[in-house]
Amino acid sequence: MDLALLRTFVTVHRAGSFTRAAALLGLSQPAVTSQIRSLERQLGRPLFLRYARGVTPTTVGDELAHKVAPHLDALTEITEAGLDRDSVTRTLHLAGPPEFLAERALPALTPLIAQGLSIRTAFGSTDEVLTGLSSGHHDLTVTTARPRGGLLTATPLCDEEHVLIAAPLWADQLGGPTVLAAGGARVLDPVPLVEVHESLPLIARYWSTVFDAEPAASAAVIAADLRAVLSCVAAGAGLAVLPRYLCADALGRGEVVALLDPPMPPLRTYFLAVRTGTLGLPHIARAQEWLLRAAIAW
Repeated sequence: MDLALLRTFVTVHRAGSFTRAAALLGLSQPAVTSQIRSLERQLGRPLFLRYARGVTPTTVGDELAHKVAPHLDALTEITEAGLDRDSVTRTLHLAGPPEFLAERALPALTPLIAQGLSIRTAFGSTDEVLTGLSSGHHDLTVTTARPRGGLLTATPLCDEEHVLIAAPLWADQLGGPTVLAAGGARVLDPVPLVEVHESLPLIARYWSTVFDAEPAASAAVIAADLRAVLSCVAAGAGLAVLPRYLCADALGRGEVVALLDPPMPPLRTYFLAVRTGTLGLPHIARAQEWLLRAAIAW
């Protein structure tokens, strides 16, 4: 049986779409369709059910993928990595939230540069970086959502506590944590909100978790970078919800204060995601290893 047909089949199985598989393989969609049909003729059985928005494997397709995928992944690893499995002398294409890459991921990967690793970064939302990973534009991504399906494989990296912060002048006006804990979310209504998006993703999640309520107002300031949000809050623009890693130094210097210390603060899990079958490549495996090791101290 032609290994190229099997490689195309496994890619379609993981991608759930002839179109996405074609992009990953560098082929046209008609070429992918033709290869799958050829493999189905050889086997005498249908491998996928075709729908308008993609394909679903048949039981025969699932069985075949389970049998052949590990072996194809091993062959791909050998072909792409060469004989020196310990080498990291390759370029790692890393994508994720700009703040997390700048503050956490890139400093953790710096020692690998001396070993020959080159790094290229791309910034974006979870949807953007996962789409880029699926399309083959990135090798490794940091995301705040576990991807679904078999095309991508995710490993939990770390949990980050979210903190409700404001400048000291606002904390003084609000009366301190005791008043806020007793009065709930309505005590915060006079304070302007600073966020990364109009949908208030961080604030809304905090309000829901801690206050069992929704924010009463829209944001006064929208800044697409969390570091800009922190700067605005420190300057007195209002309150925000930020991951603790990003505002810990500002809290320590007294530039901002935590308005509450809830017994169960909201947490967000960060994941490392790769295309299934590529984690065995030395430069990707080494980068993931170093990030997971660094996360223990975070």
